[in-house]
Amino acid sequence: MTKILVADDEPDLEVLIRQKFRQKIRDQHYEFVFAINGKDALEKMKLHPDVSIVLSDINMPEMDGLTLLTKLNDTNPLSKTVMVSAYGDMDNIRTAMNRGAFDFVTKPVNFDDLNLTIEKTIRHVAQVQETLSAIKENNILKMYVDHSVLNFLGKKEYEAALMVSETVEATVAFIDICGFTTISEKETPTAVVALLNDYFDLMVKEIIAQNGIIDKFMGDCVMTVFKGEFHLDRAIDACLNIRNKIKALDTGDNQAYVPSVAIGINSGEMVSGNIGSVTLKRLDYTVIGDTVNTAQRFQSTAKPGQILISEVCYEEVKLSFNCRSIGKVSLKNKSEEVTLYEVMD
Repeated sequence: MTKILVADDEPDLEVLIRQKFRQKIRDQHYEFVFAINGKDALEKMKLHPDVSIVLSDINMPEMDGLTLLTKLNDTNPLSKTVMVSAYGDMDNIRTAMNRGAFDFVTKPVNFDDLNLTIEKTIRHVAQVQETLSAIKENNILKMYVDHSVLNFLGKKEYEAALMVSETVEATVAFIDICGFTTISEKETPTAVVALLNDYFDLMVKEIIAQNGIIDKFMGDCVMTVFKGEFHLDRAIDACLNIRNKIKALDTGDNQAYVPSVAIGINSGEMVSGNIGSVTLKRLDYTVIGDTVNTAQRFQSTAKPGQILISEVCYEEVKLSFNCRSIGKVSLKNKSEEVTLYEVMD
């Protein structure tokens, strides 16, 4: 069941929502909590920390919806807010979006549209929660193992469990920040690390949005894996969004460096398991194999701004994405040239 908080000072809206969503309330798909303004909403959020979605008006007494939105991002980052307001002008929409609103619905409310928006938001929240859960589990596997944990589980049993591997069908992407070595030679170490982390943070958000898994950071490159349904499509969508957002970044005073990314994507079978040293208790849960190595070589071949995929991948996604052939290319440790395609949009 999804718990939804509605913040609005119009009492009629509560009645309408209970009427329009009575079937879903009765079937326990939705549970609604109501607040009369932003201040009341924050109190209700403390009582109901499992709220997934907030529907908020903008113009409310004591605390308006835009102020509430800012506070919710700090206190309840996993919940998503949909603004529901008669103030549907572009300034309010942009302000809401810049403050982290997931979507915007105008009044008078079209409840069919509101229902579709709620369903879309539910799917997004579920994806984020699943990804965070996967990352948490992955990080637990990557930790140095304490002796007390080993004693509790049984050393041999634990080591045997860690060494289990499997073959999976997935997509791997290597995303490299082009020319970052140049800027690292000119800026202070603190500035370089801060800038690199900002770029990585942008990438991670887009990867998580497509239910991808961050495998590892390698210098100024990210290796990410996509599993499950439409893993190749989701990987390409994430990489397109990353390329576009990196390109749109304001470099401020540092006009000498214009950020861009070179990306290689490959899809197919790969071995998934804990790779490392059991003796040192240092293991990375990762994927290995020819599919992974080839994706990294695609990335090495890509020019700034390019997203390269194989011919096999192209045949799978050509109806969904605009691609162009860049011809045959020689890859390291490959006896024959391969035909690569650039994903345009």
